[in-house]
Formats: sequence, structure tokens, C-alpha cells
Amino acid sequence: MPETLASTPDRRFKIVPRRRFTRVLVVVLALAWLASLWLAVALTRSLVAPGLGTAEQRVAELEAELGEANGRIETLRDRNTVLKRSDQISRAANAELQGELTGLEEEIAQLRADVGFYERLVGASGQRQGLAVHSLSMRQGAAGAHHYSLTLTQNLKKAKVSKGELTMRIDGVRAGKLSSLHWGELLQQADAKPVDFAFKYFQQLEGSVMVPADFTPHRVWIKVKSDSGSHEESFPWDATRRQGA
Repeated sequence: MPETLASTPDRRFKIVPRRRFTRVLVVVLALAWLASLWLAVALTRSLVAPGLGTAEQRVAELEAELGEANGRIETLRDRNTVLKRSDQISRAANAELQGELTGLEEEIAQLRADVGFYERLVGASGQRQGLAVHSLSMRQGAAGAHHYSLTLTQNLKKAKVSKGELTMRIDGVRAGKLSSLHWGELLQQADAKPVDFAFKYFQQLEGSVMVPADFTPHRVWIKVKSDSGSHEESFPWDATRRQGA
């Protein structure tokens, strides 16, 4: 019997867990942790905030200065573009003007030469000369064609009109041998007619002749026939080419 009573638990006492106390403790600790965070943030803000405000203001000022600088850069770029374009236009205008001046100078020189030529030809002190070939120029064209321009003069008989005809012959080398191209060959017509002329003081005649590719010209001969007789005058090929250039 005593053994049975010892093994039977006393039901007058009940073990109750202390759950409410634990929850309160957790809440308190959490609040303490949040308070410490808030305190840390507050301290950090109080220490850093004055410098942060100054830095933000400085950043704003720098951004404004950067915007102004970019605006100035764009303005300078536009101005530089305009200046470059103006310089190009000025250079082009200057080059064109120089070309015109050069052309005018050449034209004036040619006019002076022509005036001198006319004075010598018709002037009282000019040397009296019969019918002659004053100048000859040859300018190469396409497909073997050569354009010639020659000037005939005479002042021996001022009141008389010189009339006649002329032909051309070109001497040179073909296939390693001396050869000549006569008037018919130059015009590619077997029965080619001479060129007629009629003038008092001078006359310029122009035309074209054909020179084969395998023919190397050396000298040009001009044969002139008139009522006063006939004669031939020759010009080196290179000299006529330089005159025609």
C-alpha cells in the first residue's frame, strides 16, 4: 500500500509554461534593436547631413556650369564651321579670281602682240614683205585628227588683194623610213582641193588633217600659190605643237 501511494503523482500542483513573459521579452528586445537603429541613423544624419547638403548644392552648381560649358562648346563649334565654310568660299573665290586675272593677262599680252603685228604690217615704218606664212599651229584632236591654224600676211602692195591657194605636206618617219604625207593623204581624199585665200593684209585659215598613228611627224611644209608666183615655207613639228598648246 505505501508503495502505491508513492508512485501516484500529486495532482494538486500544475506546471504552467511562462510563455507570456517570453513574448514580452522578445518584443522589448525588438523595440530596443529598432531604437538603436533609429539612434544610429539619427546620429549619422546629424553628423553627415550638413556636409551632404553642401555636396548636393555643389553638384547642382557643377551641373549648371557643365550645361553652360556645353552650350559654349556648341556655339564655338557652330562658329568654327561657319568660319571654315567662309574660308573655303574665300579660297575658291580667290582661286577663281586668280584664274581670271591670269586669263586677262594672257589676253592682254596676246592683244599687245596683235597690235604690234598690225603696226608692223600696215604701218609706214613696217618692213615691206610679200605673201608669207606668218604663223602655224597644230593641235591634236581625236582619232589621229590635227587641227591647224595658220596666218598669211603681205604688206608689199597694200592696195592689192592677194589671192591664191595653199596645200600642206608633212614629212616624217614611218616604219623606220623617211616618208611624207601629201595633201590628199592628209585630207584622205585623192582629189582634195587646195584651200583658197584672198586678203589685203592678212588672213587666218583653219582646218583639220589626219596623221596616221604609225607616222611620226618631223616638219610641216606649207605651199602657197598666188598670182605673183608660188613658194614653200616649213615649220618644225614640235614648234607648231608648242604654238598650238
